[in-house]
Amino acid sequence: MQGSEAIIKTLIEEKAEHVFGFPGGAVMPIYDKFLDYEDELRHILVRHEQAAAHAADGYAKISGKAGVCLATSGPGATNLVTGIMTAYMDSVPLIALAGNVPTSLLGNDAFQESDMMGITMPITKHNFQIRDPNTIRSKIRKAFKIAQHGRPGPVYIDIPKDSQVKEVTKDINNVLIAGFKPVLKGHPVQIKKAAEMILKAECPVILAGGGILISKAYAELGELAEGMSIPVTTTFMGKSCFPETHPLCLGVIGMHGRKVANYAIGNADLIINVGCRFSDRITGDLKTFASGAKIIHIDIDSAEIGKNVKIDLPIVGDAKQVLSELVKIIKLKAPKSRGWAEKIKKFIKDCDCAIDVKGSPLDPRKIMFELNRILGKEDILSTGTGQHQMFAMHFVKRDVPHTFISSGGAGTMGYGFPAAIGAKVAKPDAQVFDLDGDGSFAMVIQELATCKEENIKVIPVIMNNAYLGMVRQWMELFVDKRYSGVHLKRTPDFAKVAEAYGLEGITVERDSELREAFERAYKADSTVLIDVITQEEANILPMFSAGANNVDMFGGCIQNKGELF
Repeated sequence: MQGSEAIIKTLIEEKAEHVFGFPGGAVMPIYDKFLDYEDELRHILVRHEQAAAHAADGYAKISGKAGVCLATSGPGATNLVTGIMTAYMDSVPLIALAGNVPTSLLGNDAFQESDMMGITMPITKHNFQIRDPNTIRSKIRKAFKIAQHGRPGPVYIDIPKDSQVKEVTKDINNVLIAGFKPVLKGHPVQIKKAAEMILKAECPVILAGGGILISKAYAELGELAEGMSIPVTTTFMGKSCFPETHPLCLGVIGMHGRKVANYAIGNADLIINVGCRFSDRITGDLKTFASGAKIIHIDIDSAEIGKNVKIDLPIVGDAKQVLSELVKIIKLKAPKSRGWAEKIKKFIKDCDCAIDVKGSPLDPRKIMFELNRILGKEDILSTGTGQHQMFAMHFVKRDVPHTFISSGGAGTMGYGFPAAIGAKVAKPDAQVFDLDGDGSFAMVIQELATCKEENIKVIPVIMNNAYLGMVRQWMELFVDKRYSGVHLKRTPDFAKVAEAYGLEGITVERDSELREAFERAYKADSTVLIDVITQEEANILPMFSAGANNVDMFGGCIQNKGELF
């Protein structure tokens, strides 16, 4: 068979069912072979390669499998880069394939040639270039193994055109990868020490990161928290790994997180960090972060332990396996009665939309109130990047794992809509909402065509405040309201754009219209876009400024941190 057919067959062998892509000359042989395998591998035609990568990312987060995206050489391949970097920052298993010029032209600046091996090296777990068609099966299988095992991440595969058309003459099926052996089982001595530290602690807090979701360690996390009455705060990427309506849940920590979460970390004597890399948006000033606490750090990636914050007890291993062993040891001991958990519970307030806020233009919290009301437990909320993302983080409560997806480490505008498309493909029975900003959605608005032509229903809800909201907020708070380059005004009319794509668009200008619009979109058989005209200068608070002490938050519900502790 030709190399192009070997590519398709190996993807199917690796349980890939969907490929998000956009064709071009350098991948025409692969696209030709799609026609022969339509019943086994569905190609979803996006309208921009970046959207292909984001859709594959959303698909991976919901399905638990590696997402696959495909582009042509040169600009097609480079358009994947933002999506690859986004997946890298959030540890998402992604297989990004792109064509390239024939091997005889590599390095000659041929038409639509780009050095994708060099470009992707810093933003992938690994990359491959297939110069010999006999290595196709081996390299693609290795790529899936690397992407999905250990700490997940993207792998890029560069496929020169001649490797696609040449015959495969022998099957090289070697999947051994020298030096690649992720540590899954935590060291028993370290786990025993962690149990002793937890049992002795007076004021412990669990900091749960995205690693809990990746390893599916939610049950073990719940056992530890409930068994020892330990409050749980999550990172943004860990949102939904612990039920957010649970009395021990503090909510999300960090710059735009909840005060009670940051204050609890600031006053803890022990922090149990599971699957979190201590990013700057969590810690603020490293000199003052959790200065009175000992820190246990559990992570599958040894490079993350001690990278940003000094650690007292490191445990390298898979979160699910380590927590399982930790819970077994702690169950043999007598649980310690603490007043800490009860004290914390008193200050976990509903600073979300506990009240049904009124007014026109709409207060953004009204959107969150209605989302909480209409979202089913298994439904999925995706977001773009900006103020709307932080409003969702604060106020939309998710109790079931993998029902909230967003771009965390990269903060990629334009992520939410294509990621929602990928999520819907992965879980077709769920309703999938994309909560987006007018700026973020405008970057990927062309994917309305993907929804229409591929019959993929998602519900984009645009928080239309006529600004690049988060940048405007920072300009207001930190540079005396000197707004520069952030006023988008009310262009375009998103509802009319949806209609131009053959879809329904609804404009909501009054709070009394929002619930009906949501219900109408929820019941519809195809994509319905909801453009919500919101207050132009509403801010998302509380927050702390970049590099500040993480407990020096301003705004929000608990004004006096002294009354908490």
